[in-house]
Amino acid sequence: MIWTIIDYLFFIIFAINVLYLLLFASLSLLRLKQPKPSAAKPSRRIAVLIPAYKEDSVIIECARSALSQRYPKGLFDVVVISDSMTDATNERLARLPLKLIVVNFDKSTKAKALNTAMHEIGDDYDVAVVLDADNVIKPGFLAEINAAFDAGYHAVQAHRTAKNTNTDVATLDALSEEINNSLLRKGHAVAGLSAALIGSGMAFTYKLFKDAMRGIDAVGGFDKALDLTLTYHRIRVAYLQDTIVLDEKVQSSETFSRQRRRWLSAQCHYFSTFARDFFPQLFKGNIDFCDKLFQNMMIPRLILIGATTIIAIVISFISLPAAVKWWALLAALLLSMMLATPRKLYTGKLMKSLLKLPYLFLLFAGNIFKLRNANKSFIHTPHGIK
Repeated sequence: MIWTIIDYLFFIIFAINVLYLLLFASLSLLRLKQPKPSAAKPSRRIAVLIPAYKEDSVIIECARSALSQRYPKGLFDVVVISDSMTDATNERLARLPLKLIVVNFDKSTKAKALNTAMHEIGDDYDVAVVLDADNVIKPGFLAEINAAFDAGYHAVQAHRTAKNTNTDVATLDALSEEINNSLLRKGHAVAGLSAALIGSGMAFTYKLFKDAMRGIDAVGGFDKALDLTLTYHRIRVAYLQDTIVLDEKVQSSETFSRQRRRWLSAQCHYFSTFARDFFPQLFKGNIDFCDKLFQNMMIPRLILIGATTIIAIVISFISLPAAVKWWALLAALLLSMMLATPRKLYTGKLMKSLLKLPYLFLLFAGNIFKLRNANKSFIHTPHGIK
């Protein structure tokens, strides 16, 4: 009897997660309207903020792509916040027509870098764009961002996609990014909900962003803190599916594990920080905030897939009738992943890379026991395609 209760308790928890994924995967198949450029001449002043911590290998390419915009030259500034980069890199950056801010923090964080930059450059901007140092944008990026603000948006997340798929891990990381785009961004936007922020390739009304960031000093996962802060104040994030930002994917299992440990720690931290606001905001009808908080308590997808598979197999040896519901749940979970995966990713390379999933699952599962203090120290993800 007790085992039956435990079985159904875990099944209900897992089923809630799977149904959530299946719902938004299905919605992501629908068409999403995108803002069209205005005929009026651009007039918004844009600050392109690029925090760069030990990013000597990628920052020049990022800065040059940001400088090569088909947007009036007097209306945007590229601001690189150099943290712990070499003198040689800083000298190369100083020769480019950008604003270079060199910082030296005892404990480096992306939030500190952004807050310092906005304090230095002042308030003479209408829009803040945030890029990571490994990002590359196309020449029309700022014009598309401007069109979104013409349409009345105050916060937008562009479509971040893989710059590289040169290893099995990078291919799987690219897959994960696109599934997130389908589930947490496009699917949500189609439903009229706020799209999830990623941490780069995003833009905000400048004053809104500066005010929101004043209260954020996150060590990791500052995008989660910003997401919850904005939705708490009923600011909805729009998703720009056709506005592309190239982003470097992690290339090794070890880097993947460290990055996911940082993300998982941030997820737990911000859930515990904002959990007390769930019911007050629910009673106020703030569905966006409650949805974001629910995302922070969800079982990570890799753990969900691995654990559901293991449970289904184990229970099959104990009681095949009791295992049927678990196999059905696994089928629904895999269906949601298939629906959320863009057709262009269905390649032989991806099929080969999927063989790496069991190993990554074990690494990810091991991270659960390494979360203590993980959100108290900055875990840097090294960049540079090898």
